[in-house]
Amino acid sequence: MAQEYPEFQLRLPHGGPTARGRLLSEMGTNGSQKMVVRAGSPARRHVVPSFPLRTPSSHRLREKLIAEGAIRESTTWPGWLEVTRDVECNSPSAAGDILVGRSCNGWLEWKTEDGRPLADFIEQVWSGPSRAWLVRGAHPAGLDLVQNVWLVEGRVTLVGLRLRPDVAQKVSKEQLRTFVDEDYESAATYNEKAQLVDELHAFFSRMRPGDTVCTVSDGRLYIGEITGSVEQRVAEDGSSNLRRPVEWGREGFPLEELPQELRQQLSLKHVVVDLTTSKAIIDGLGVSDEELVEEARDSADASGAEPPAVVARREVELPEPSEELRKKLNVHHMDWLEEIRNLLADERQLIFYGPPGTGKTFLAQELAGFRPREDRLTREVAFRLTAGPLREFAELARREGNRHIPHFLIIDEINRANLAKVFGELYFLLEYRDRSVRLTYSGEDFFLPRNLFIIGTMNTADRSIALVDAAMRRRFAFVELSPRIEPTGGLLRRWLGDEKDPEPADLLDELNTRIDDADFRVGPSYLMKPGVFRAGGLERTWRTKILPLLEEHHYGEGLDIESRYGLPALRQAVARRSGHDQAGEGSEPQ
Repeated sequence: MAQEYPEFQLRLPHGGPTARGRLLSEMGTNGSQKMVVRAGSPARRHVVPSFPLRTPSSHRLREKLIAEGAIRESTTWPGWLEVTRDVECNSPSAAGDILVGRSCNGWLEWKTEDGRPLADFIEQVWSGPSRAWLVRGAHPAGLDLVQNVWLVEGRVTLVGLRLRPDVAQKVSKEQLRTFVDEDYESAATYNEKAQLVDELHAFFSRMRPGDTVCTVSDGRLYIGEITGSVEQRVAEDGSSNLRRPVEWGREGFPLEELPQELRQQLSLKHVVVDLTTSKAIIDGLGVSDEELVEEARDSADASGAEPPAVVARREVELPEPSEELRKKLNVHHMDWLEEIRNLLADERQLIFYGPPGTGKTFLAQELAGFRPREDRLTREVAFRLTAGPLREFAELARREGNRHIPHFLIIDEINRANLAKVFGELYFLLEYRDRSVRLTYSGEDFFLPRNLFIIGTMNTADRSIALVDAAMRRRFAFVELSPRIEPTGGLLRRWLGDEKDPEPADLLDELNTRIDDADFRVGPSYLMKPGVFRAGGLERTWRTKILPLLEEHHYGEGLDIESRYGLPALRQAVARRSGHDQAGEGSEPQ
């Protein structure tokens, strides 16, 4: 005896009238339970532009029903169409599609009068947000299953050559682990078995009707909707093949045109990959922002918030530097800040290098935190400086709602580390931002999100800079901060301004003219601290900070550091130069 289901209702967009439907026990051609749209149900007059692309079979059915007069102008609801007879559809989603004129997850949008979704009434299907999956279509024999089978026959398959027949849908992972251990025995390694268990569990128990499924073939991404349960087919040779029915979209999307985050996940080498973190991006492919907003308004559960698909496709934007920031950093010209901003936008990895005290770390921190602001939608603060392991930081950056907000990782004194050991797989990811790698020790997949920027600092007085190899240099933009060039050259004098004695700037300039090696010239940061301007502060700083630095530089040379670099000698030179300049200014021309 056929199972009896309650009547289900579907509220049409913008507070429109309510359609009625009846779920059948028999299966449609796509492997899903059929659904009947009751005569007298209202239907939307217009369809969204992406409807033929995303659900071509439902679009064809709606056009056919309109041509036959089964859907026509309503006399009951002015401005709406009306179904004139019971219409049998292959699935709850198709039944919803023809009424609302867009892609509709019927498992969740058809509800009982008291608000329970249809999915609650289907065996081995459960309610909750839909997921997205990638399933690869390579056949062991080399056949492209996507073009030759999946798109043609409306399905997705997974090979389980040795898996026993009649495995129940929603089987637990632990049961599957036992089956794989017994059925594959010595035919697979330990790691291969573990991977197979993950893939089978996703296909049997985690996927469900209404979920999005993606696959890649011939350089294009194809997207569809799972419409039914798992079916296990056993061939004459005993090999097992698993299949699920799918309603595929009309055409694929070129891989090179996809957003970086989605390309990263598509580069994972597993046969089955959970793409749910990128579902909002997938939902937005081929659909305009306006249409996505309209679809969100259509939903009976609309919250008024910006649709996730619109937020997900928002570009990462570094704000233009302001005059206020330029003054705060005492940078000589706005063009220099704009160049740094553009380098970060283009490369996403940058290193400030120069002698000690040139403000490398300070500048990196200020640039990573400039113009802090709260995002009006996510309430997240932009441009955060967050401590912690790289993986945790990357996970924070790619969290939903954060993906358009730039996140900065600052690595101070980057050249002091064993770079090959520290970066490891990052050597690859730093250059190929749209790819992922399998981590050597954990075996997990990892990629750098597009909104993660890296700024390093490098002390040129430390000769370990010579160990920074060409591979590392190719992956970063290098910006010099040196007393011999701007913005560092005149930084101290700009910082002192007209209110403070210019002597520290004069002394620093004189000091650096006496240091032959540009990599060991002294930066202005030593003299930009409050202690310098207390009684005896300049002398104390010179004696305890600057002279020891130069003693280390000239170690073993027998040079009299005090007579060459001490304050008395420098002050005399500055006074002579000042007197010469004044004399030159006051002399009459001959």
